[in-house]
Amino acid sequence: MRLPKNSLNSALLAGTALLALTSAPVQAQEANDAPAGADTADDGIIIVSARRRDERITDVPLSITAVSAEALAKSGTLELTEIGQEVPNLTLEVSRGTNTTLTAFIRGVGQQDPVAGFEAGVGLYVDDVYLNRPQAAVLDIYDVERIEVLRGPQGTLYGRNTIGGAIKYVTRRLPDDLQLKVRGTYGSYDQADIVVSGSAPVSESLKFGASAARLSRGGFGDNLTLGTENYNKDVWAGRATLEFDNGPVFVRLSGDYVKDNSEARQGHRLIPGLFTGAPVLDDVYDTRAGLNVVDQEVEAYGGALNIAVEVSDTITLKSITGYREDKSTSPIDFDSLPAADLDVPAIYENDQLSQEFQLLYESDRLNGVLGAYYLDANAFTAFDVALFTTGSLIGLPGLNAQTLGDVKTETWSVFGDFTYDITDQLSVSVGGRYTSDKRTSTILRTTFIGGYSDLFATGATAIAVTSNFNGSETFKEFTPRASVSFKPNQNHNIYFTYSRGFKGGGFDPRGQTSAAPDLDGDGDVDFDDQFQFLRFAPETVDSYELGWKASLLDNRLNISLAAFKGDYNDVQIPGSVGVDTNNDGINDSFIGITSNAASADVNGFEFEGNALVGKDFAGDGSRLNVNWALGYLDAEYNTFIDAFGVDVADQRVFQNTPEFTVNTGFDLGLPVASGLVDFIGSISYRSDASQFEVPNRFLDQDGFVLLDASVVYTADNDRWSIGVHGKNLTDQRYIVAGYNFVSGGVNGQPFTPTLGLEGTLTGFYGDPRRFFVTGEFRF
Repeated sequence: MRLPKNSLNSALLAGTALLALTSAPVQAQEANDAPAGADTADDGIIIVSARRRDERITDVPLSITAVSAEALAKSGTLELTEIGQEVPNLTLEVSRGTNTTLTAFIRGVGQQDPVAGFEAGVGLYVDDVYLNRPQAAVLDIYDVERIEVLRGPQGTLYGRNTIGGAIKYVTRRLPDDLQLKVRGTYGSYDQADIVVSGSAPVSESLKFGASAARLSRGGFGDNLTLGTENYNKDVWAGRATLEFDNGPVFVRLSGDYVKDNSEARQGHRLIPGLFTGAPVLDDVYDTRAGLNVVDQEVEAYGGALNIAVEVSDTITLKSITGYREDKSTSPIDFDSLPAADLDVPAIYENDQLSQEFQLLYESDRLNGVLGAYYLDANAFTAFDVALFTTGSLIGLPGLNAQTLGDVKTETWSVFGDFTYDITDQLSVSVGGRYTSDKRTSTILRTTFIGGYSDLFATGATAIAVTSNFNGSETFKEFTPRASVSFKPNQNHNIYFTYSRGFKGGGFDPRGQTSAAPDLDGDGDVDFDDQFQFLRFAPETVDSYELGWKASLLDNRLNISLAAFKGDYNDVQIPGSVGVDTNNDGINDSFIGITSNAASADVNGFEFEGNALVGKDFAGDGSRLNVNWALGYLDAEYNTFIDAFGVDVADQRVFQNTPEFTVNTGFDLGLPVASGLVDFIGSISYRSDASQFEVPNRFLDQDGFVLLDASVVYTADNDRWSIGVHGKNLTDQRYIVAGYNFVSGGVNGQPFTPTLGLEGTLTGFYGDPRRFFVTGEFRF
């Protein structure tokens, strides 16, 4: 189903408006029944930890959505990216050409390119441990307690690179008694998943738990050149946790491991081959990509040690130590054809060590946290850019440009955030964080002939070094936050919040020092010119938010409404262009050029809610919950200075940022036999969105609707359940990422390749229609 550009489907709006009169999110609250949104207090109120302390979601003066394990299981949600359908102004996608690298945007702020040296604009946290790199960050959902999505800058409490917001993945605390749970899934495309989880008390204070997961699925399409599957899944994963709790002292040691052996996810060409005339394939999930000098493989593991000590009734000390490491190889075939016209085998290696200390204070009037944070991380990227067809045309067989990028990040910060209740109705919160962010980059680019470099094959000969750079810079920033909350009573919160976000600068690892111009005008190109050519500065957002949260009708109706204004400055614009390294008129490589080219306004509003519309109307335990989420975003560049010094703001748009995001759904529970059947349905809409700052009518996605439905039976003792789920019921085809190295193609103009001979215009697509059955048993 396709909707017209720049318009909302009238039926969808009408349905949403009708629901808005009577309802609010299923994932957030099920009133006094077991809520589907997060941890709950005894009275059914949702409890979250967005401000580093447990509190009611109604009391938190910021836009937050909490999705519970129960809601995720009922709806058949399998991956973190699916949350993007439910949360307003949120985009979560698998990055182009990968299986497990995350692309995240919140309120127009994010980062699409996963290359080392570029930092995400949305912070991802697993049990309060920050993931510094997006590789292996498309988390499969198992053993999760809840997922929190915090929208807007979170620079005070969550630090650097939460300029757009933060996503918190919170795993379960271990139960007190012996438990064993088995969950299995079988469905379309030979999907077969099994997750086994168990825990046991070792002593009165010590508990141990572990989970193991095998997640597999056949491909949505095929690689017609290599005879492999495309868009398949082949994952092994596990977690283990040891908890000690004697009351005043809580210690949690956890570790996890993921191995992804899925086939490379390759793109679908949107235009015929400009050199060979290869036709466009009929199935958008099929590809002709031929790159196979390296396998697609991801291995990630890490651990965390969390310690909390209650020093007194008002003071708690916390320590959070985390270590993570991942390594992946990826054959990225840009042109998606058998020959190496624009083929990029790549290696990513990341490791990080983080330490955070917190002092939490809680009293009748004053609550808050003081803390310090340290991160030592290293990100290494190596890739070849194989232009073998171009090389043969100019007499250089196997023309190849290799890039090695090594980025070391050392950052520390101190922060504090406190809330003081002036009266029972009026409270004020203030906070701030000072961050020192040091980035050291090494960039080596070498041109080879005769094939791939020795990282991936043998026989190639180095003929030129075009970059040999080592530079370092420290970026410092203070990010304040302040808010005022007025609560006429405990069920209403009217708030105004100001917050500032900061994303560190760096050096473009794909840059080429030999392409640097004489920027300082001293008559030669020296290190200072190269430094400035590769460097990009930090970006900042100043956000102002006015909101109202309410829990009404004895918690049966919950709503959240927020309007926000964001002043986005020094926007980092990563880009890549084809270059002619030997002045023969043919682009035989590409280089990265990242600039702080823009200032922008990012304004909008969000409206979320859920309601318990009916209860016990068809027998004891029957209920009807309805939910909605509506996001509107007006994101425009005020200035956008291109590489030629021209302001092209009127020709640029925000990438991965639809104007409207809408979701609405229901959960109808009816008693059957000795259990309960849940009939669950949802509809989500995303308006037009562009893949890049420069609009492209082939890659830009028109507005589209996704329909999901589930039927789940749960026994009255919660010992077992079985569900049938359908995703993307209308079998919508929609682009989530792409590559573009062509010009022309509009107003009757022919396409012209800007890199390679075939021309690269390829798309990656969201999942097709799928059906699957889930079963869960507790012993």
